[in-house]
Amino acid sequence: MLTARSIYLSKKNKLIVDRGSHETPVKVVATFVKNLEAYGFTVSKALFDRLLTLSVPQLTDLYGDTTTILKEMVGAHRVFKPFYPNFPKQVMEASEAELYINAILHYWLTDSEEKQVVPQYEKEDRPELDEETKLRVIDLGSISDFEKLFTKLVGSNSSISATDKEIVSWFVENYKDDIKRLVPDSIPQKEQLSFLIAHTLKHVDNASFLVQKLKTPTDVLRAAVAMSNGDVSLAEPTKFRNFTRKERKFLVLALEYCYSDSFTEDLLRWSGRWTRLAHNLHIGEYKKDCPNIQESFDIIRNKKPFVTFNSKVESAIRGDELEKAVSLLSTRPGDFARRLDKIVRTDGRNYVIEAFSKVTDKISTPVLLQTYQHFQNRENKQVLRSFFPKGNVGKLFVTENKPLAPLDHKVAGCIVSNVRKALVDRFSKLPSLGSVYIDKQLKTQFIPSGLRSASKSLRTLARGSRVDFGFDGDTIRFFLWWQNGGGRTDIDLSSTVFTANWTHYMDVSYYNLKDWGCHHSGDIVSAPHGACEFIDITISKFLEKKLRYVMMCINSFTGQSFSSLPECFAGWMGRANPNSGEVFEPKTVLDKVDVTANTKVCIPVVLDLVERQVIWSDLALTSRARVNNVHRNRRSLNAMGRAVADLSKPTLYDLFDMHAEARGEKVENKKYADTVFSLHEGITPFDSETIMADFMV
Repeated sequence: MLTARSIYLSKKNKLIVDRGSHETPVKVVATFVKNLEAYGFTVSKALFDRLLTLSVPQLTDLYGDTTTILKEMVGAHRVFKPFYPNFPKQVMEASEAELYINAILHYWLTDSEEKQVVPQYEKEDRPELDEETKLRVIDLGSISDFEKLFTKLVGSNSSISATDKEIVSWFVENYKDDIKRLVPDSIPQKEQLSFLIAHTLKHVDNASFLVQKLKTPTDVLRAAVAMSNGDVSLAEPTKFRNFTRKERKFLVLALEYCYSDSFTEDLLRWSGRWTRLAHNLHIGEYKKDCPNIQESFDIIRNKKPFVTFNSKVESAIRGDELEKAVSLLSTRPGDFARRLDKIVRTDGRNYVIEAFSKVTDKISTPVLLQTYQHFQNRENKQVLRSFFPKGNVGKLFVTENKPLAPLDHKVAGCIVSNVRKALVDRFSKLPSLGSVYIDKQLKTQFIPSGLRSASKSLRTLARGSRVDFGFDGDTIRFFLWWQNGGGRTDIDLSSTVFTANWTHYMDVSYYNLKDWGCHHSGDIVSAPHGACEFIDITISKFLEKKLRYVMMCINSFTGQSFSSLPECFAGWMGRANPNSGEVFEPKTVLDKVDVTANTKVCIPVVLDLVERQVIWSDLALTSRARVNNVHRNRRSLNAMGRAVADLSKPTLYDLFDMHAEARGEKVENKKYADTVFSLHEGITPFDSETIMADFMV
């Protein structure tokens, strides 16, 4: 269950602690802090000093609440009992015959959802954990900073994740009428607006202040979809529920409010859904209060002829009337940007670029950045083309890349220059950043857009972004924990290994527990009270064989979707001495991801062993194989891995560089900077709500 403390701690690594009137001994607070280190956390000096003002009972209560949250963040709230309790040493030393016989007996004897029969080995004493770990710092927070989290999530210029939507819902439910104070003036992403409206109507007496934020019929459609618990990206159709009279009046008045010359055409984009929704809203009852929209709905219901904007543009292009097409597109700048490549390929004369440049100030920042990145990298030769479709599952569509028709590099360069100028001009209206330091490592970090399908995780990055391992050891340990849902549930943890040119080398899975530099803790096929699996990747061994990429794969062998399970999560640890400490050591967890997608195959991450980097994937794969394992899905996994490793998207470095040009002065040393953009200091890639609300304006 969400609480203010769990939200703030998990999202911002901060705690709100009111100043007390006591003087707790330093050694008591030091013990509090020392115990947090077991989960990979410590506290800032500001928080330490504030803890000294609490009484011992207050400190004890805070410790219990905080550790409960931290345990869930890293996965330590569950018990980990691997098939082989002395992993990895036990698997390394076991014969193939022993591994085979144990597996067969486990499969034969575990024949129901209530049974889990594993060999009984005595757990040996293990050396104490011998690892140097970088602790995450928990800082002192404030109510105002906590409330900004809601404002930034709602004001984000990109779709937000299901986890963030739960946070928005919590704020509305708990703040009720006071939520109006936290709603930003601008809500550029209408998915957030629709979700906010749905929950505001449920928990706030008067939601009329949100009507003016609905600009088009599609905005209203999304709101109705959100109120019906549907997919607000509109990727999937929704069965509309029966609305209350209050809700119907809100939606119909909103339609009348956003009436414009393009109203009918906007309805036609989703004519089938509008026909069904109009029936639920009883549009005809509002003829007196909402006269303007009636004719448009008559066209929709009775399928009367209507010439759309797109048909006019296509007709002009087919008729070689490019100047007419450009003139039309200039009235819809966003459409102009999306069609720009096709237009300049057909006619690259200056008038096209000049017409586009005149309307760039009316194009959203995300679309301008996509345009900038597209033309900047247009000539780069990529074997595969990939894209993420809208929806609530992290699917990546991959096809063979067919090169675009050649374009004069001067034309592409001119477009890139004009788009950059438009963005810099836009950002220059924001407050000064002073002297600015930008970490060059941000060139491998993508702008965190399109997070609607992102899994809940200890840290969240944009798919395809790269981040250093963050430890100096030689072993990466994958882990998985799950519990049965709707019968016996067998979830498999596997890894598939590739060379530098993506030639498949081997799999480590239930059918191959150990191979060159890789060991699996043993396959468990039922989890009535929870089960776990581990895989150790020995980096140096792989590099000896010139192996580069390791893909972490999670497969539902028994066919249940992950979303149907009571709980399923995975992650990875960094270990220097893999036989020291417990098999699962929360202190060494680098990342943990909740596996909750409505799919049966999940790819949380790809490792680049040469660069010692994690390539953030968070992908879902649809398996059509009768036996769902990495061997049967090998072709798809290969394509997914290559695509996510070579993704080309707008980077944080480019975005922050434009802000620095517009609002400050770049410096080479961060100690002289007023504003720092880097991997771990200042504004980082993990501050997605800040980036999308404050830097994608």
